[in-house]
Amino acid sequence: MQRKTSSSLLGLVGRGGVYGRSCPHRSLVATTGSSEEVEPPPYNPDVKDRSVIVRKKGVEVLHDPWWNKGTSFNYVERDALSLRGLLPPCEIPFSKQIERFMKEYQHGIAHVAPKDETVTPENIRKWKALESLQNRNEVLFYKILLDNFEDMAPIVYTPTVGWCCQNFHLIYRQARGLFISERDRGMMSSLVYNWPASKIHAIVVTDGSRVLGLGDLGVNGLGISIGKLDIYCAGAGFHPSRVMPVVIDVGTNNESLLNHPLYFGLRRRRLEGDEYYELIDEFMRAVLARYPNVLIQFEDFSTNHAQALLDRYREHHLVFNDDIQGTATTVLGGIYGALAVKGSQAKDITEQTIVVCGAGSAGMGVVQFLAKAMTKHGLSEEEARERFWILDEDGLITRGRPGNVPSFVKPFSRKDAGMEGQDLLSTIREAKPTILIGASTVGGLFTSEHLEAMSESCDRPLVMPLSNPTSKLECTSEQSAQWTKGKGIFAAGSPQPNCVYDGQEIASSQANNMYIFPGLALGASVGKCKIITDNMLMSASESLVNCITQEDLSKGSIYPKLSMIRDISLEIACSVIEQAVVDKVVKADSRAAEVLEEQGREGLKSFVKSRMFQPNYDPLVYLPPGIGE
Repeated sequence: MQRKTSSSLLGLVGRGGVYGRSCPHRSLVATTGSSEEVEPPPYNPDVKDRSVIVRKKGVEVLHDPWWNKGTSFNYVERDALSLRGLLPPCEIPFSKQIERFMKEYQHGIAHVAPKDETVTPENIRKWKALESLQNRNEVLFYKILLDNFEDMAPIVYTPTVGWCCQNFHLIYRQARGLFISERDRGMMSSLVYNWPASKIHAIVVTDGSRVLGLGDLGVNGLGISIGKLDIYCAGAGFHPSRVMPVVIDVGTNNESLLNHPLYFGLRRRRLEGDEYYELIDEFMRAVLARYPNVLIQFEDFSTNHAQALLDRYREHHLVFNDDIQGTATTVLGGIYGALAVKGSQAKDITEQTIVVCGAGSAGMGVVQFLAKAMTKHGLSEEEARERFWILDEDGLITRGRPGNVPSFVKPFSRKDAGMEGQDLLSTIREAKPTILIGASTVGGLFTSEHLEAMSESCDRPLVMPLSNPTSKLECTSEQSAQWTKGKGIFAAGSPQPNCVYDGQEIASSQANNMYIFPGLALGASVGKCKIITDNMLMSASESLVNCITQEDLSKGSIYPKLSMIRDISLEIACSVIEQAVVDKVVKADSRAAEVLEEQGREGLKSFVKSRMFQPNYDPLVYLPPGIGE
């Protein structure tokens, strides 16, 4: 193939570096810094301009194997070809692209040892097979994922997605997702138009500051947004062309990434303070200007920003934070499931005593939400708070805790300052809890002494080690079964096998947010809701138990089978819409609200189901660009 060249495109592929923030069209000519005249090099008339005419833009360039340079496009090219935001912010030289490929060629994609023992080379092989299929045929990918959801969800999402995020800079091959960085300040309202879809129903956005239990992964956090939206599409029927994974790169404090030659995020410490919030504000304004009805899910933001961002936007926009609200809603749904296992009702949550290990944003989000559920069923706020005992790395938190206790923790501190710093075993003996929750990310925190002590005061204790990945679980299902002598009801944050104790099979449930967030998002989106209220979240929790079969309840399962994910999402979506109508937070043009009023719950169910993407081949018809759009 003969490439056409043109001297008129001299600036298109110049290696002039990155545009500056204050003036994107600043001169790219370097100076010596001296006032002395410098003898210029001799002019060589035989050197020809190597610029090449490209008649494509945006994703068309990235999907064309002849023109695509991947991460090697410089910022002049990125702006000229509408690629800004479609590629990681850091330019990777041609030589480093070669180095990355040769490592895969010589060692395979599994050459990076998983840090979580549950992510095996076999998991990685399966992930690679699914990724390859998704890159060439999304309909077939989602059909296979939906038909094998229970087996494949751990491959496209947790725990394997954790490995993907740790190694995203090494395994990145095809452009997927939107990259926003501090370099894009002042340009986001135009940058979002580089995204090819004219309609977007859902965005999952992260800043990569606290990915799962793995910490600060910088721009690599995009992997979690991609994995989460795969679950949106397979589990709740969002159309793959109408979701957008986003990472906001504000730097990283991860030294190993900052020093890694193949890392393609900003090589700087994390942006903080007012500048950070101004950047997030600009992102929100930009995406809502183009997609005013979009649902935005915040994912894996660090504790110091997660709650603040949720509070900043939740009263004005259709947003939620899955780590705070999704986890809390899932845990509440599991507690309702455990009550059903014991033959109790939802209102009996007011009689539970709960010990929680971990006082971060996720753990305290759970605590706050469970307390609200208790007040819904009759307790005062003060009475509800008294049902909780919160521990962090310094032990039990009381009003005698020296220093500044975070505002979201302080209301739940125990009144008796004499118990300050008390260890977990002493706390269990004092509190006599019915529920033990782990949100500590400390693997093996729950010991035989802890669970034996809990079993002494509770006939069927609920044990919920929620930390991810598996290596950070506070205890395993086998340990729970042995140490509670088969009496414990168990649900973990990562998959655990069922156990047999004294000849009886004991179910191991997974408190996985994917039970909640797909259906919650589906209901909020299809219902055209203005905001997501706490009551809508409560309704999602309460409807989850309706999806558990009696057979599974008899085995101690407190969550439904993941193979039923579409039915679960549909049930939750309808409950969310019903509550949104009660809360008067649906828009005036909500067709779902009209259907509910005219046809009731069954009519609403049919309406929502009709809006769910079904991965089947449809006949294709060609129309020239501009016709019928």
